Amino acid sequence: MNNYHNYEKNFIFKIIKNDIANKKYHLVHTRFPPEPNGYLHIGHLKSICLNFFIAEYFQGKCNLRIDDTNPSKENIKYVEQIKQDLIWLGFKWCNNIKYTSDYFDNIYQYAIELIKKNLAYVDELNTDDITKYRGTLSNPGVDSPYRNRSIQENLFLFNKMFLGCFKEGDVSLRAKIDMRSNVILMRDPVLYRIKYITHYKTGNKWCIYPTYDFAHCISDALEGITHSLCTLEFQDNRILYNWILQNINIQNKPKQYEFSKLNIEYALLTKRKINILLKNKIINSWDDPRLFTISGLRRRGYTASALRNFCYNVGVTKQNNLIEITYLESYIRNELNQNAVRRMAVLRPLKLIIVNFPQNIQYIKLTAPNHPNDLSKGYRDIFFTKEIYIDKTDFLEHDKKNCKKLILGHEIRLRYAYVIKAIKILKDAHNNIICLYCNYDMHTLGIKLNKLRGVKGVIHWISTSYAIKAYFYIYDYLFTQKNINYLKDILSVVKKKTLIRYYGFIEQNILYDLKFTKHFQFEREGYFFLDMKNKKHQIIFNRITTLKK
Repeated sequence: MNNYHNYEKNFIFKIIKNDIANKKYHLVHTRFPPEPNGYLHIGHLKSICLNFFIAEYFQGKCNLRIDDTNPSKENIKYVEQIKQDLIWLGFKWCNNIKYTSDYFDNIYQYAIELIKKNLAYVDELNTDDITKYRGTLSNPGVDSPYRNRSIQENLFLFNKMFLGCFKEGDVSLRAKIDMRSNVILMRDPVLYRIKYITHYKTGNKWCIYPTYDFAHCISDALEGITHSLCTLEFQDNRILYNWILQNINIQNKPKQYEFSKLNIEYALLTKRKINILLKNKIINSWDDPRLFTISGLRRRGYTASALRNFCYNVGVTKQNNLIEITYLESYIRNELNQNAVRRMAVLRPLKLIIVNFPQNIQYIKLTAPNHPNDLSKGYRDIFFTKEIYIDKTDFLEHDKKNCKKLILGHEIRLRYAYVIKAIKILKDAHNNIICLYCNYDMHTLGIKLNKLRGVKGVIHWISTSYAIKAYFYIYDYLFTQKNINYLKDILSVVKKKTLIRYYGFIEQNILYDLKFTKHFQFEREGYFFLDMKNKKHQIIFNRITTLKK
């Protein structure tokens, strides 16, 4: 389902091709700049694919730069996870990983340069007052009473900030731009703030940290980035991006271009809100298979190729839209439909006893294809025995019109095996079915259904003697609404039950299969993946998605 041809037609590719044709750049250089305050999610995937693919397509470079300007929320464990996710996705960054903190000395000197040009000042307004003075879309901002300090006083106060002479929140460094600008962001944005927190990389060297807007454009320029690609919410930031680069003495002047975010039904794509789910124990971890983090999707069973192909086909535009979840699911389903071996698994076991099974043999060996549409994948042996398991949902005590289940007094075929007839039910004191007694017809092996006497369906089964116990986790979407990222109260739309656990059986063959694959199509049940984060030595399969609807 690759569609690179259409992907190469997007407006950003056209811009870069035009830049190269006009010899504006000799080498295309992009970057992916995640903040290490949580795991990467599928919303990041669009930027990842775009930046890395462009670098590869134009034989350029793509940096991985960790945007670590806010030590209060960042952690080295997230840096390691970001690296693991990118490697798993199949992307390779240029040279060593970059860190914004590597440029703190440079950024600090550029702040001093702006002060000396009378383009930045130390402000004693607190955060609330800065917001109040900034005004609204309909009302212009008001100058801070500290805006017109002398250059020497600002240099002195900024040095005191660096030395740790102020409390957090008492002062900040702001750019001196235009408090009456139509763009609120340009109304003297904050460039530096005080944070007495140990930075995971620089330790306690700094107690002042640059804001994202100030650090980002300078980091791009220092790394020689040619095209700084970001999502549409940073569109207004481009004006500040350009203002900073135009007013400091720096050689490179990258250009920023914006594209629409990736937004998918039921997918929570805000780290802060994911933390709310974690805090309230609605999910267990950042890699919970119900989340749309890269590691959550990986644990669920999504492949890197399916995610990449999905992203390439979504394309790159300036139009925001909500992508249907079924579109994402179709990519992993189509891939596994071709590649995943078929096995039988019984999620809700009901014991079935074959009354007329031959007394003098232990089993009847049968053969089943590993993939019915690709016989080159070979065959496997399955064993028909006196006692087997079928799924409880495949049996009905009373007849139903056009029903393709096993019904008392009626016949049905066992997958790759014989036709059986239900003749008796054994129940407990609470009227629950304990087991089912059947006869099998030894002359029906391999005979097509349309040549039989009214047999309407086929059900899957497993021999009790050749079955392995396993857990099956069936996931539902976390939320009752499709578009949830705009909601302030995320807890109000959380579903009460999003995980159902079954304890059933799998074919014994799977123990051998697991040496080569962790993906399976359990016939009639869906596509499943072995959970690799199991610490109790249990066999747990996560359902990735259902069969094609």
